[in-house]
Amino acid sequence: MEPIRAKLGNAQHLLISPDSQLNLIPFAALVNPQNQYLLETHQITYLTTGRDLKRLQLNPKPQSPPLIVADPDYGQSEAGPFIATNNRAAQRSQDLANLRFGDLPGTAAEAEALTATLPNATILTRNAATENAIKQVQGPEILHIATHGFFLEDVERVAASDFGSGFDARGLIDVRPRPGSTPRPRGPVENPLLRSGLALAGFNSRQSGAEDGALTALEVAGLNLRGTQLAILSACETGIGEVANGEGVYGLRRALTIAGSESQVISLWKVADEETKDLMVDYYQRLQQGAGRSDALRQVQLAMAQSANNAHPYYWAAFIPSGDWRPMSH
Repeated sequence: MEPIRAKLGNAQHLLISPDSQLNLIPFAALVNPQNQYLLETHQITYLTTGRDLKRLQLNPKPQSPPLIVADPDYGQSEAGPFIATNNRAAQRSQDLANLRFGDLPGTAAEAEALTATLPNATILTRNAATENAIKQVQGPEILHIATHGFFLEDVERVAASDFGSGFDARGLIDVRPRPGSTPRPRGPVENPLLRSGLALAGFNSRQSGAEDGALTALEVAGLNLRGTQLAILSACETGIGEVANGEGVYGLRRALTIAGSESQVISLWKVADEETKDLMVDYYQRLQQGAGRSDALRQVQLAMAQSANNAHPYYWAAFIPSGDWRPMSH
């Protein structure tokens, strides 16, 4: 933060719109010259773009009670062929073919623990935690999804200003050089919104009713989350690649914004089940007490950072708040 520290003045609340790999950095875990975490000195809210601030003027009402989706039954984990039918090939990255996930039983305990705070919530687990169920939601007050996220490695892209481009039927960017220019890259480049998403019931076998259990960011953007005050993606982790790519994390967060959710909380890496459950329960309790959506998370993280067992940023810095920072039902 040193390059911009002098420009912060007395600001206590930072609105940060990161780019590319900066989407993978929890700014709250950065330290100042006094060896303090930024978490200790500032409240931080992320934005996908500065234009998100205009959305704060809109206050649509929730259309349905909170929805919690956790512990999906991904099916058999053995690798096998991925055969897409109908128009599903246009909604999936080809690199998902050999990706498989193991169960997350700890997320079931997380969902159960949240029922005390959200007694009117609908809870979908195991075979009920389907892609189709999420696609049917109509503006739930809260959307809480505890599952694996996949963020595939970046593929080379060329700016549209450099080359003429268009999308083909499979969601690929067909890059065509201008006359007289040197062609690069060769072949089509995949739409980034197909390279990140959420694994749901039936993901490993790619069979879940009429769907295949892979809810991509492109499909998330098409959900009806108008009136959803908070969308939380818990227990996400990298699918392919040594680290999740920044554009993938951004894409999933941006997709939730496009779908209509006012604010989002997303984990940058998978934290141990018990710590995640405790963090979420504490977070929802603070929200019910009237704390702002960003400040409530900051207070939880401050408590963890000062604890004996969870002081390392690995435990508390994974979750970042994005979008509207004000209390719910403002």
